[in-house]
Amino acid sequence: MYQIDAFQYIYLLCIVPLLWVTYALLVRWKRKTQNSFARPELLELLSPNRSKFKPTFKIILLSLSIVSLVLGLMNPKIGTQLETVKREGVDIVFAMDVSRSMLAEDIAPNRIEKSKRLVSAIVNQLASDRGGIIAYAAQAVPQLPITTDYAAAKMFLQAINTDMLSSQGTALDSAIDLAGTFFDDEDQTNRVIFLISDGEDHSEEASNAASRAAKLGIKIFTFGVGTESGAPIPLKRNGIIESYKKDSDGEVVITKLNQNILQNIAASTGGIYQDGNNTQKVLDFVSEQLKAMDKKEFEAKKFVSFKDRFQAFLLAALIFLLIDLFLFETKTKWVQKLNLFNENEN
Repeated sequence: MYQIDAFQYIYLLCIVPLLWVTYALLVRWKRKTQNSFARPELLELLSPNRSKFKPTFKIILLSLSIVSLVLGLMNPKIGTQLETVKREGVDIVFAMDVSRSMLAEDIAPNRIEKSKRLVSAIVNQLASDRGGIIAYAAQAVPQLPITTDYAAAKMFLQAINTDMLSSQGTALDSAIDLAGTFFDDEDQTNRVIFLISDGEDHSEEASNAASRAAKLGIKIFTFGVGTESGAPIPLKRNGIIESYKKDSDGEVVITKLNQNILQNIAASTGGIYQDGNNTQKVLDFVSEQLKAMDKKEFEAKKFVSFKDRFQAFLLAALIFLLIDLFLFETKTKWVQKLNLFNENEN
């Protein structure tokens, strides 16, 4: 098992192809200039010790040193020991609303981005709990199964947007039913759904779905994102607002936070509704609720004692640079005698 400390340095590898392009242009210019000065046969007589291979060999060494330096900056680590660790935690499923109403900008920058930041902040403060993610609009789709891999959770979280589902709406019942299937451990005493939405569900099935979840021992905590005064739903192209969503009568649709339905869902399962617009209050609330819950012990395998491996790459870069430094572009006498690169003409 390995991990990379600073993956962003990989973009520095672009220097290598740029170096080769520059070298190719330089060689072409030198040949053109030399040919305008004298014929190749005459140039060979004027500079008999000039090596044809070494300039290319030097650029190869320089490229290898750059690659080694970049890998050293990225600091690859290798896991040297695999351990089975015991954890105690709660299973949590984050159900995220990705309907078009979440594009409303009554909460900066908009409701969907606020929801993603809220979930990311909650994940950051989890210690040993397991989490999964689903996204829903008119239907619900799984994004990440129950896991302790918080890095993967945040990666999948970033990919969530309002364009991922073609059918629009806010089917809270579908989200609750799908989230209920995520809990694969029958011995888990605490099963929690964190439902993040503006609550704009015009069906009556959400309460029934909450009742079904309660029978399975699932507790739903709802977080409302948006304002009661509401805002229009922008229709953008290339990040620029072209117009706003309108109804069949041509009137601009104003989407508003529906706290009542979210409160009813939470109350049906013994959960609590919380205003999701204040991130810090949500974090304090989640921390308090999770501390009060019974924790289920489970096992998880993970690599420990990761060791830095950047030293080998830096040493390789130094060796390549030293070879390049002491390698001249003239022919080496003993190499010339061996004629390794066919530089001697019969």
